[in-house]
Amino acid sequence: MAEQQHIEQVRRFNRTVTERVGVLHDHYLGRDRPVGEARLLWEIGERGREVRQLRERLGLDSGYASRLLRALERDGLVTVAEDAEDRRVRTVRLTAAGQAERAALDTRSDELAAELLAPLGAGQRARLVAAMAEVDRLLTAATVSLDPVTPDHPDAQYCLRSFFAELADAFDAGFDPALSRLPDPSGLRPPHGVFLVARLHGEPIGCAGLKLPPGGPAEVKRMWVAPQARGLGLGRRFLAELERRAVRHGAAVLRLDTNRALTAAIGLYHAAGFHEVPAFNDEPYAHHWFEKPLA
Repeated sequence: MAEQQHIEQVRRFNRTVTERVGVLHDHYLGRDRPVGEARLLWEIGERGREVRQLRERLGLDSGYASRLLRALERDGLVTVAEDAEDRRVRTVRLTAAGQAERAALDTRSDELAAELLAPLGAGQRARLVAAMAEVDRLLTAATVSLDPVTPDHPDAQYCLRSFFAELADAFDAGFDPALSRLPDPSGLRPPHGVFLVARLHGEPIGCAGLKLPPGGPAEVKRMWVAPQARGLGLGRRFLAELERRAVRHGAAVLRLDTNRALTAAIGLYHAAGFHEVPAFNDEPYAHHWFEKPLA
């Protein structure tokens, strides 16, 4: 019953927002184009973007994105050019007219935001803006995907490099993955491991690995969330997904070790039901060892 009430509330919220901000009209914000074309102009930005990036950022299929871009080209607002070295790569850029249209949309969008807030008292405005910020954060969290990849995938390598650089800054003695108990992440691949990458709008923002030794405890390795994505609950989500996979594999215990400098991670492990245990390995960078029994 509660789930159905949640669904009805989400649908009611969607109807209210789409009606109030005018996305149902062909002349969005009083301009001569629908919201889809306006959204593309905002996302293309001052520097331009690859068509692939635009599709991933907005969740558009290839056909619909092409139709929107053709409409903007016909109006002289954008140019689409193929890369000289790889014709599969196409980049969209705003023309001078496109930049002027984008500026007009920005002005009208500011005016609409002010119109939404104007009828409300100061306290109501503060509550609405705070609620919008929370909705934005939660909807962003719901947009993140967790995808299994091989550790040598470019997105996995990007996350690992970023993670190692952060550890090198955080640890008193720096960090060298070659000296750790997992010098080569290639072990985090099926059937004796898994490696997950979190993506937001197609861009990697975090990773987590799981060692699945036959007949032994499963072990969390190389879990990292990009600074700009923290606060979205990805750490908890990674742990829950790794726990689910460990249970499916038949593991009875989930383990991990961590460094004393990673205080936020230690707090997360406690909150997720892990308890501290004596050292179960000789990881040179570890000061704390944790376990969680799996149902």
